[in-house]
Amino acid sequence: MAHPNGLFSWTDLALPDPGEGSRFYTELFGWTAADRQGPADEYGYTVFAKDGKPVAGLGPLPADALEPGIPPMWTSYVAVDDLAATVERWTAAGGSVLTPPMVIPSAGEMAVVADPEGAVLALWQAGEHAGAELFDAPGSLIWNELNTRDSAAARGFYGEVFGWGFERFAGGDAPAEYWLITLDKPAGGPWAEDPYNGGILTMDDGWPAEVPAHWMVYFHVADIDETIARLERLGGSVSVPAFDTPVGRMAVVGDPQGGTFSIIAPPSR
Repeated sequence: MAHPNGLFSWTDLALPDPGEGSRFYTELFGWTAADRQGPADEYGYTVFAKDGKPVAGLGPLPADALEPGIPPMWTSYVAVDDLAATVERWTAAGGSVLTPPMVIPSAGEMAVVADPEGAVLALWQAGEHAGAELFDAPGSLIWNELNTRDSAAARGFYGEVFGWGFERFAGGDAPAEYWLITLDKPAGGPWAEDPYNGGILTMDDGWPAEVPAHWMVYFHVADIDETIARLERLGGSVSVPAFDTPVGRMAVVGDPQGGTFSIIAPPSR
């Protein structure tokens, strides 16, 4: 089944040493890895699977591509039905294009873009590769979150580009301003059968001024504390120690090469 337009459908990461990165993530999440060729000469790309279903990807990052003080970040991909039309809406609304639309042979078409505040996303028009085939299960992508200093502007921008809806989150000790992204999803797909497609967190004065607007990916784990212990044994690091929220216990962590992501153990259902 095709992923619906506007759904967060995939995530990947580029690291200076993807071989070491692959070893780290397969041991951390129990993923299996399959190498595939990408669009450029000898550009190796690894597709990770959980229980035989694709969940994420990993590619190489030249050392000179790293920005000082900015760690490698997992990239969130949004499924689109028409890449060219989406890029046109993106730029018309004030966003920028970092990597123009390109064809990934047999897999699909993609572009890398930044919103008006600089937060980076990838757009994906599927060919043979629709995206992840497992969501909201241990070892898979469960959430995508925009961290922004201007939530109202972000909602206006993304609503115009993707047609997303937004619902104010008011549960428990929620941040002063947190918005849930809503999207109509067809039943029967691998995605969670609820109306939610991610969130928007307003960065207040407690955030360091040098932290830019960014999208953060969350991976589902069964046990946060056990996962953190394993991550540290593998050489990873913890940026934000585990803490409890109304939607689960979570932490912000990094791989040995600095790739940053979040993990969450939702309450038992």
